[in-house]
Amino acid sequence: MMEQLGFDPGSIDFGELWGRIVAFTAPRWLPSLIVLLIAAAVYGVAHWILGRAQRNWVTRTETRIDDLAVRLLRQILLLSSGAWAAWRLLGIWELPTVAQWVYAIWIGVLFFPLSRFVGDLLTAIEAEILSRTETQLDKTALPLFNKAVRFVIVALGVVLALAELGINIAPLLAGAGVMGLALSLAAKDTLSNLIAGVLLIVDRPFQVGDRIELWTAPNETGSWGDVIEIGLRATKIRNPDNLVVVVPNNQIMQRDIINYTMSGQDIRLRIPFSVAYESDIDRAKELLVEVANAVDGVKRDPAPIVIARGFGPSEVNLQLRVWILEARARRRIADEISERALRAFEEGGVEIPYPRRELYIRSGDGSPAGNGAAPGDGSPSGSGGAPGGD
Repeated sequence: MMEQLGFDPGSIDFGELWGRIVAFTAPRWLPSLIVLLIAAAVYGVAHWILGRAQRNWVTRTETRIDDLAVRLLRQILLLSSGAWAAWRLLGIWELPTVAQWVYAIWIGVLFFPLSRFVGDLLTAIEAEILSRTETQLDKTALPLFNKAVRFVIVALGVVLALAELGINIAPLLAGAGVMGLALSLAAKDTLSNLIAGVLLIVDRPFQVGDRIELWTAPNETGSWGDVIEIGLRATKIRNPDNLVVVVPNNQIMQRDIINYTMSGQDIRLRIPFSVAYESDIDRAKELLVEVANAVDGVKRDPAPIVIARGFGPSEVNLQLRVWILEARARRRIADEISERALRAFEEGGVEIPYPRRELYIRSGDGSPAGNGAAPGDGSPSGSGGAPGGD
């Protein structure tokens, strides 16, 4: 078979081949053994020192930062001692290209435990922050920031490793830029919602549990309810009908946001009323104040007040201003005040206006009917005839 392949085993001088192998390996096996012993000794001593430090010092502290630092040092020592030994052995055995690859791989791999250390450190900080806050917003923002930082650290290690191998990363970056542009155009709505979600996390116009109302000012159309979840793509609001409204974050950033509970539960209501010109305005104001003070949930201090806002075609426009204890009860309180005010106006003789029109009907000679019309001229008197007697 070997002869058919053009290879003749009988032509090989095995004695000469063995001599070359011995001549090549003889001066290298001892340096190789010394390199392995040095790497093992350095790792063993460092591991022993770190173990003593962890038992005598690290375990006695309450913080986790020193535990994470010791774990990072152990991982770095293990990777570095192994990579150094492999790099020196490849140099001794005259394999410089492979040694360069080992060195580059060591640089890239070294960033993985570093990324894990930074991630665990940020997680410890997140736990400290979340323990002091009650908002669910930090549970979304901080893990996102943690993942982004870890990804950047690993990407930096890969870039440094490629640069060490002499690989030009400029075409890769250009290709990544083109791909990123294509993806951004294809998913512009999703990216817009993600960016809006980050802005909501930074600006904090509302938090989970707040009672808010979203308005589109020109059309006065809004979503009203309690915030139950703030995601990176959308925000969920439970309205008073127990229906969950999912609003994209980019839509929220374009709308007017009314937060009823950010500054506290107590808010002021402005309830409009109208009374006829013939009514006693002072009496109407007294009745409204009495009604407001009788409703449960209305604050006595500051006291309710009533102001005149303006004049209409057949009414005087009043506005009752009251402070309430709980923002979520604003509609119930407004409804109860309006209902009681209707009865109080009826009992107190305050007239609620309604549209009025006065109709003047003229006779055939142009004079008002019943006021100076010529007798017997056939003109209507008090009838609804058309002007001109036609």
